[in-house]
Amino acid sequence: MTGQVRTVDGRVAGRRGQATRQKLLDCLSEMLSSSPYRDVKVIDVARKAGTSPATFYQYFPDVEGAVLEIAEEMAKDGASLTNLVSGRSWVGKAGWQSSEELVDGFLDFWRRNDAILRVVDLGAAEGDKRFNKIRMKILNSVTHSLTEAVQELQAKGRVDKDVNPAAMAGSLVVMLAGVASHQKGFTTWGVKQAELKPNLALLVHLGITGKKPVK
Repeated sequence: MTGQVRTVDGRVAGRRGQATRQKLLDCLSEMLSSSPYRDVKVIDVARKAGTSPATFYQYFPDVEGAVLEIAEEMAKDGASLTNLVSGRSWVGKAGWQSSEELVDGFLDFWRRNDAILRVVDLGAAEGDKRFNKIRMKILNSVTHSLTEAVQELQAKGRVDKDVNPAAMAGSLVVMLAGVASHQKGFTTWGVKQAELKPNLALLVHLGITGKKPVK
């Protein structure tokens, strides 16, 4: 952990305090993976971390405050999603590879952060601006890069000028997020994970290039 970590009352936490704070966050993350967000209580998080509720309140105002800390860290990690698009070629076989790698990376990120992303989606859906800001931060990292990709293809005459780059990119990213959050549900439709990825990549490729992929 880098930088100064402060308690709720503004004091700088020492090394032990930072370790305790991180342990509370780790335990909360683990609990969110197995329990509904609304059911997680401060006393349960503190007990799991081997400390007291009073210690929890030294570092976080409530469970929601701690969840926001976890979500902010996840959003920083999510900024790397732009590497799945930025500087990639969308022409020929390279375009199909770019589509596959974007889908792979996006679905993988969602799987790794499934528990906290569910809470972020819930908070955003309820109109909480803090959670919505975090959600948009993650989606923007891909949307901006995809928008630039469509603009570059338009400039080269490879994509119809009637296509709105931002609208296309935003639509594809929202689709990716929706599918990523519903990955387990596809099995009820008889769709295997191995079948989902290439079909999703096909939609991404068609959206960005307007053409069937060259494999």
